[in-house]
Amino acid sequence: MRAATEPMPATAGVETMKAIVQDEYGSAPEGVLRLAEVARPTIGDDEILVHVRAASVDRGTWHLMAGLPYPMRVMGFGFRRPKAANPGRSVAGTVESVGKNVNEFKPGDEVYGTCDGSFAEYARARAGLLAPKPANLSFEQAAAVPVSGLAALQAVRDKAQVQTGEKVLIVGASGGVGTFAVQIAKAFGAEVTGVCSTGKTDLVRALGADHVIDYTIEDFADGEHRYDAILDIGGNRPLSQLRRALTPRGRLVIVGGETDGRWLGGADRLLRAPLLSPLVSQKLGTLTTSENSEDLRVLRELLEAGKIAPAIDRTYPLSEVPVAIRHMQEGHARGKVVIAV
Repeated sequence: MRAATEPMPATAGVETMKAIVQDEYGSAPEGVLRLAEVARPTIGDDEILVHVRAASVDRGTWHLMAGLPYPMRVMGFGFRRPKAANPGRSVAGTVESVGKNVNEFKPGDEVYGTCDGSFAEYARARAGLLAPKPANLSFEQAAAVPVSGLAALQAVRDKAQVQTGEKVLIVGASGGVGTFAVQIAKAFGAEVTGVCSTGKTDLVRALGADHVIDYTIEDFADGEHRYDAILDIGGNRPLSQLRRALTPRGRLVIVGGETDGRWLGGADRLLRAPLLSPLVSQKLGTLTTSENSEDLRVLRELLEAGKIAPAIDRTYPLSEVPVAIRHMQEGHARGKVVIAV
């Protein structure tokens, strides 16, 4: 295998770029990802070529890289090897060129959103997955928003249906999705309790949480406190314990909490929650994020109004994407990990 910085041979006459690539699945980023010289993407009539200025890492990045749990491979991600040679998803940059059917963007526009292969100097994106970049954010800050911000917005607004004055518990409040969920729930008028580890309690308080629980010291499911809604983003608690912390008609939304397991990867709770929900008074559900420009524009409004802001742990150069993924995977990140291109 080539070293991480060794370029691949370029095809004569083809415009090239630097990009992270992988040829096989693997759980260790240093073993499967490398920086290479590859052909610049070409776009279709409904697509946009983005000059990438920044990208970000999330838990889904690791799953795309590792091909785990195994069922995702038969769901179209590639059975023996990844169909996508670059696991980057969130992007911020400038429009380089547009397809003939694209009317809402023009070259030079600053945009953010989601695409395939954002760990690169250029990426191809669908117009419906981009929105104008928030004017008050840098490219690095904007790149931290799309995947995690969309998940947080849809979990709080659509699945948990958080209302003013409700008590909301967010498990995994210091992670990528959690940091946005705390702020969005507060913007919706909720009384927010964040759950995180000892070294991250100050971050969660700074985000605006009314109460912070250090899970190494306290048990939020001790039955003493009840919440109208729980977003379980970074935990793996059994459904019975999560229900104990809900009001009789409370809502549970499982956003994540998956493990590195090879078959279910912690997804068994995602399967059991909706099956149990019709049998109990509480509403138990899971989140499937919808990537779309409309909600990116909602996030843009919240960001420009100062109601939410990305919490960035650290920024890495493109050549250090494997190091960035390792940092996220090991649970060290306080907020988002960003890639500057």
